[in-house]
Amino acid sequence: MTLAVIKTGGKQYLVQKGDKLKVEKLVAEVGDQIELKDVLLKSDTKGSKVELGKPVLDTIVEAKVLQQARGKKIKVVKYKNKIRYKKTQGHRQAFTELEITKV
Repeated sequence: MTLAVIKTGGKQYLVQKGDKLKVEKLVAEVGDQIELKDVLLKSDTKGSKVELGKPVLDTIVEAKVLQQARGKKIKVVKYKNKIRYKKTQGHRQAFTELEITKV
């Protein structure tokens, strides 16, 4: 098996073939095959063969889009005492669920 560290949405993920992960929203339809080009590191599972990018490698990780969804709702509350000011706001972060098909 081959491991890779990819970067998407400002975050880094350690992936291998068959992994499912939630990343920041990507522009793609459900069922699409996408290519993740920001591969920072590639290695075998034993760690004997390691390729390190400076800053990225010339390799591609392929993934399939499983779903486009939104996360759980969080509440953001602003409150100021003694002046009867209270403001509540909700937020749901959009994400894309991917399945890694090729490293």
